[in-house]
Amino acid sequence: MTHVHAFGDDALAHHDAVGLVDALHARQVTTTEVVEAAIARTEAVNDRLNAVAYADFDGALERAADPRGGYFAGVPSFLKDNVDVAGMPTQQGTDAWEPAPRQVDGDFARMYLDTGLVCLGKTQLSEFGFSAAAEHARIGPVRSPWSLEHTAGASSSGSAALVAAGAVPIAHANDGGGSIRIPASVNGLVGLKPSRGRLPQDALMRQMPVRIIADGVVTRSVRDTAAFFREAERIYRNLRLPPVGDVTRPGRPRLRVAVVTEGIGRDATPEVEELTLKTAALLDELGHQVTPIGNPLPASLADDFLLYWSMLALVTVRSGKRSFGASWDPSRLDNLTHGLAAHSARNLRRLPGAIKRLRRTTRFSRDFFGDYDVLLTPTLAAETPRIGHLDPSQDYDTIMERLLDWVAFTPLQNATGDPAISLPLATTASGLPQGMMLSAGIGRESTLLALAYELEEAVPWARIDA
Repeated sequence: MTHVHAFGDDALAHHDAVGLVDALHARQVTTTEVVEAAIARTEAVNDRLNAVAYADFDGALERAADPRGGYFAGVPSFLKDNVDVAGMPTQQGTDAWEPAPRQVDGDFARMYLDTGLVCLGKTQLSEFGFSAAAEHARIGPVRSPWSLEHTAGASSSGSAALVAAGAVPIAHANDGGGSIRIPASVNGLVGLKPSRGRLPQDALMRQMPVRIIADGVVTRSVRDTAAFFREAERIYRNLRLPPVGDVTRPGRPRLRVAVVTEGIGRDATPEVEELTLKTAALLDELGHQVTPIGNPLPASLADDFLLYWSMLALVTVRSGKRSFGASWDPSRLDNLTHGLAAHSARNLRRLPGAIKRLRRTTRFSRDFFGDYDVLLTPTLAAETPRIGHLDPSQDYDTIMERLLDWVAFTPLQNATGDPAISLPLATTASGLPQGMMLSAGIGRESTLLALAYELEEAVPWARIDA
């Protein structure tokens, strides 16, 4: 299996984002040198990964010469192509209309860039983020740097592929059904979906009847993820949530950990179940109180989440011309988008009940995390599929069945609003990363980060450049 990466002896070296900040402060490198290296690395790998949706390298070099203030000042990054960035189009992973550059930053991008990160451009995603694999008939698939024959996973795949390949140390991701955690799992990264409301969001995402989408980052180290949320909190603080704070080391309290390998209507494969139980054994060795339990999830969750997800597709299809302008051409949408919209249209009478039950999952969460501190599951139910397995041009029923077989664990926290983190703790027999997911009650990111530090020390991640 051939790995694709750009790590080398340049200004980026093998630094994570925090290490790069240290190198910049020590004047070992300059911001311009770092951004030039990131551009060169991106150009070296993107022809094979297909991860970049829009490049603004000239603008990035201008920004590098005089970076904004902030902890990450001068650190190169990308934003995902479903948030607005001034001067760049927002294409949403499709070619169904001709976008114009946005006039101003969206709410999330404004906060993101205020941390000092230098934006090189925008990353590719699945069409409107509806699929767990970014494959498109004309735009093409985003491929994993761990294996070009495999998908880079979910709608934040472009960001994850570039971080895993060493082009940048940190990149934006967001998650409406697992799209921070899924590509983190596939690409051997750390991916924390934060609590609902933890970070500012663009207006469209704030207006959802159930706010299932959360923004965050994918990184190669726990400390990078922790530092990002610390710095984001200094810019935007949600007073309804406990602070994340500055988490820099493993926690001392031993935790009550529930272990589940039965997903939402689907179970983990035997290999993934075994890898999950190995992670559970590691937690036990570290002194945590580990308890395997059966599937505790509400029986209606799978159908309710699919109906809500499909409603988003229906709204997109029916409001396309109003939202995107006269160039809107729904015939260019893929079969998955049309199939989801049709599923919603057939079941609209059931939608109010589904929304009500999804909102009630917060009660389930509150009760569950009264008994346990953390829930351990695999991030995904099976090994990463090959390119084509989740091709959205296939028959809708085929693609949906395959998606449900793979994405059987991540949607729960989108419904409840709880935080969850995928860590690259396992590797399959074929050599692909397989993430393990830890979730906690609303506002408890600090618990997850402290536990992640402990696991990172106990089992250092596999390196793509090893």
